[in-house]
Amino acid sequence: MTRRPGPAERARTLAYGVAGGSLTALDLPEELVAAHATGPDGSPLLLMPRSSQVVRSLEHARDLPVTLQITDLAPTPLPDRMRGTAWLHGWVTEVPVESRREAAVRISRLHPRPDLLDIGVRVPVSGEEPEWTILSLEVAEVHLEDMWGESIIEPEDYAEASPDPFVAMEPGLVSHLDSHHRDELQSLLRHRLGDITPMPSVRAVGLDRFGLRVRCSAPGASTPPPFDLRFGFPEAATDMASLRRAYHRLFHTARHPAA
Repeated sequence: MTRRPGPAERARTLAYGVAGGSLTALDLPEELVAAHATGPDGSPLLLMPRSSQVVRSLEHARDLPVTLQITDLAPTPLPDRMRGTAWLHGWVTEVPVESRREAAVRISRLHPRPDLLDIGVRVPVSGEEPEWTILSLEVAEVHLEDMWGESIIEPEDYAEASPDPFVAMEPGLVSHLDSHHRDELQSLLRHRLGDITPMPSVRAVGLDRFGLRVRCSAPGASTPPPFDLRFGFPEAATDMASLRRAYHRLFHTARHPAA
């Protein structure tokens, strides 16, 4: 049986901070999160403007029940880029002033943006309100929907899991495979399904330590709808060298099945 990441690992990967997020709270409109990242236990750190209604609500309450929705999109330019969605339910609080600089540094490692430079270090002019702040989300439950189905993840399982080791590099790696290895991707489909007519185009849409995911689309209005296939690696990759070996070995086996 092909190995694959479990639901908690997939949720931690989505929550890592690469995919975009939005925040909803009861009776408040949905708000986009400017940037986010996760702490060591997976608790999301959210860069939000002080004008946010969620932030304003925290002026009158210690915490606020919210849902952080994270939408995972393939980096490949396709009509349907959706790969999965995670809903993290819990409570947000404003990160204390003394911890805000550390939180800003964590977010900036993934999202280097000028908005983060002043957080936690600037001394505001009297009467001036800082433009940005950082919220921390205490996760109570995670609801995940992706290519493997639907899962409900308990907070303990979520906290104990680790994100995929290639999550930060995955968009660039997938774009590289899609741009420079189309023939090899086509050979994977031919090796799996044989010569079919019409032969679908094959695009890379996902990558993790256990395997590669592709989108197959046949030309023509009367052809079947696009479908995804997953190709598992012989063994889980642990670093860039083993990852390159893994997908090159897949390509070699597909092109030389008798070797």
